[in-house]
Amino acid sequence: MEIISGMMSSKAGIFLLVIIFLAFVFDYINGFHDAANSIATIVATKVLTPFQAVLWAAAFNFAAYFISVYWIGEFKIGNTIAKSVNENFITLEVILAGIIAAITWNLITWKFGIPSSSSHTLIGGFIGAALTHSFMNPDLGSIMDVVVYNKVLPIFAFIFLAPFIGMVLSSILTIIILHICKNAKPAVAEWWFKKLQLVSSALFSLGHGMNDAQKVMGIIGAAVIFYHLNVDFDQAYVDAEDKFGYFVDHWGWVPITSFIIIGAGTMAGGWKIIKTMGSKITKVTPLEGVASETAGAMTLYISEHFGIPVSTTHTITGSIIGVGMTKRVSAVRWGVTISLLWAWILTIPISAVIAGLCYFVIGLF
Repeated sequence: MEIISGMMSSKAGIFLLVIIFLAFVFDYINGFHDAANSIATIVATKVLTPFQAVLWAAAFNFAAYFISVYWIGEFKIGNTIAKSVNENFITLEVILAGIIAAITWNLITWKFGIPSSSSHTLIGGFIGAALTHSFMNPDLGSIMDVVVYNKVLPIFAFIFLAPFIGMVLSSILTIIILHICKNAKPAVAEWWFKKLQLVSSALFSLGHGMNDAQKVMGIIGAAVIFYHLNVDFDQAYVDAEDKFGYFVDHWGWVPITSFIIIGAGTMAGGWKIIKTMGSKITKVTPLEGVASETAGAMTLYISEHFGIPVSTTHTITGSIIGVGMTKRVSAVRWGVTISLLWAWILTIPISAVIAGLCYFVIGLF
């Protein structure tokens, strides 16, 4: 409270508080926008009712906080987001424009039931606003220096790699499971897979929480670090070798709040997207639900290990396609899938353009 009251005494401080508030709004929207990722298959197979499913997913979204803190011991993805733009091109206006753009695109895609990536819209908005800031202030340096390429290029690569990895893993898991259970009675096997789907859905929800809640932390961290380095000239931040780690240590309420809010957002659900994910791509059985969710969770844990923010949407979509293809290629509704692919490809550039326009508008005040 002492930090917040100190901020309210300055214009920049109030600006920072607005950014933190909007970041948590984005976090909530991210929760209900991406609720489909965790629960689409478990709802489609009627293992849980929609209400039970969102409660289940939200609980494990929040539980991911404790795994991040007490098992992994750090927030690698948040650190990646905070450092995706060169700090010389970061301002509070840039961060605010990026968040507004991310919220805008998320709401548009939610409205039309398009399972786009909340991760990539946030990154696209952040980069787009920074590029606009650089263009308007050429004395800061070359526009080519805005992006920290060793952080951003893996993110771009995983736009395609995450769904591909999920697809391959889910295909392999489905084939293995079918081979193991080839002599099982169908009714008995289905009963077991319905129970196992609770486990696989929980595993995916943990991955979703660890991956997506950290992205908001990264944006808030970038804003707080800028404030302390450029507004109140906090020497402790200047001296800190790991500035994001220092932020996490001294703003400890931000991580746990991020996980709580994304869990609350998940409880709100995103029913239009759940319909797309659960039935429009391919018809999913409990066995296939277990395979797709487990493959998606494995992909998320791999990306978490390397600190690469990936789209949970892309990951689970690729996994669902993978289980569909094990039946036959025509089992996948490729028309729907191609539409989703275009949404994935366009998310970053559209978010960047929206952020650039927002930056221009903010600059008028």
